[in-house]
Amino acid sequence: MSRLYDTVEPSVVDEEMLQKAVEEQGPKEEAGKIAKDEGIDFGEVKKLRLDFKNVLRIDNLWCFTNLVKLQLDNNIIEKVEGLDMLTNLIWLDLSFNNIEVIDGLDKLTKLEDLTLFNNRIQTIENMDSLSNLHVFSIGNNNLKQLDNLTYLRRFPQLLTLNLSGNPICELEEYQRFVIAYLPSLEYLDYRLVDDSFRQTAYERYEISIQEIQHDEMQAERKAIEEKESAQQFALHKVTYVENLNGPQLFDGMYTDDPEGQKLNLMPGVSDLLIPYPFLILKKFAALCQEMFELGLSKHEERKKDVTMFWECFNEAKEENKESGMKHIEEFMSYKKWLWTEFGQITDQRVLDAKISEYNTKVKELWDSLMGLEMQLDAIKDFERNMSDMVAAFLEAIQGFMSQCRDLENTHHERLMEIAIVSVEKMSKNEFDDDIPEDLRDLFVDKDTIISAVQSSHDVHLMRIDNREDDLITRINHWMQNLIDEIHSNEEVIRNRKRVTEINHLIDHLREELDNLDLGSQNY
Repeated sequence: MSRLYDTVEPSVVDEEMLQKAVEEQGPKEEAGKIAKDEGIDFGEVKKLRLDFKNVLRIDNLWCFTNLVKLQLDNNIIEKVEGLDMLTNLIWLDLSFNNIEVIDGLDKLTKLEDLTLFNNRIQTIENMDSLSNLHVFSIGNNNLKQLDNLTYLRRFPQLLTLNLSGNPICELEEYQRFVIAYLPSLEYLDYRLVDDSFRQTAYERYEISIQEIQHDEMQAERKAIEEKESAQQFALHKVTYVENLNGPQLFDGMYTDDPEGQKLNLMPGVSDLLIPYPFLILKKFAALCQEMFELGLSKHEERKKDVTMFWECFNEAKEENKESGMKHIEEFMSYKKWLWTEFGQITDQRVLDAKISEYNTKVKELWDSLMGLEMQLDAIKDFERNMSDMVAAFLEAIQGFMSQCRDLENTHHERLMEIAIVSVEKMSKNEFDDDIPEDLRDLFVDKDTIISAVQSSHDVHLMRIDNREDDLITRINHWMQNLIDEIHSNEEVIRNRKRVTEINHLIDHLREELDNLDLGSQNY
């Protein structure tokens, strides 16, 4: 079930081996010579054979990004690796090697045909990303667990399966089990699946299959929910108000606050948190929800304005380009006429006047073209408006965060009152015996409990401050990146290039006049 190391040294997949393999599989005779002389781009190779080369380790294939078929059979490969860049691979043959574990296939999402025949594999696993798998050959391995084959149910397009030569094939229920649990199969171990046998097999395992289907449906629903949740979180994150549409901020205030968690066990504290006599939690949640909804709406406004700006900006560039071309065409028509006139002028004073007129026209052309490049008012207006929008949003957020701090301060004051009353009761042995030991440790004396309450308060305020700072930092970073993109990537580079082109044109027009042989005219 595996190939032994022979007397030949294991080979390394290096540049020389790859070059030779590509040349052997490429065009022959004159076409092959031309291809060899010009050099072969590995990125353009579609098929590659590296079979019977005593390869021990897969390596150096990262250049073959467009490869669709790869043969690595009949080697001594022990581990599947080095294939991550082959994302276009459709057909992969790793048969007759020494592979023990299926791994390293995560990036091959387009793979349709996989052959692992004659290796040392004991478990079918780590293939979840191969959703397009049609043909799978894993015969002559060491598969012993029939239940492991249910893993293949995740491949609804799997039509052909070869398991022959594995220990499981000797089990009496082997064929019925496989065909019952893999209803999409058309061929098993080189044989066409009979419909009547398929029905009989399903009836044999109907109850257990229905249980699996139920579990699969639940797993699918959970996966869909998780995907939708991740998509929602991604949307909320770009609006800078993620996790403000629930209790996350309030709960987070206690995550790193073990003292606060203990203090919440004090008699009377639950009245602050559950029935809302002071509406602390309710008001806190309402403020967070307002911030969340504001963030979503303001994000849409910014997104709309940015889209509109780029549309107007690109439209203005096109208009300026067309206007510039019109100015140039008009000048070229004038120049053509003037050059004809020069051939007919015999009076020096008229000639000088025309030359002066030409230079004036050149200067006017330069002024017109450069004037088009100086129209930056739209950019400045956009930057100012966007800065105002961001500033207004941040001002509103800071107002909400200030109210959150006020609520925390109110909660802190009430908690401090309860703590002081409680420590006095503790000193008089008026506390119930069922008070948790961790809480009793805080009531050693008045200073200890006051310090614990103040420490908890500081943690809560810091959590609010950090969330506010994070939001401000991220949206300001976005604003700066947007401005940099406009200036660096668009306006500055384009403007400099255009100005250089204009200056070259003007210099050329002036040189044309200087090089014109006007002195040979008969005056």
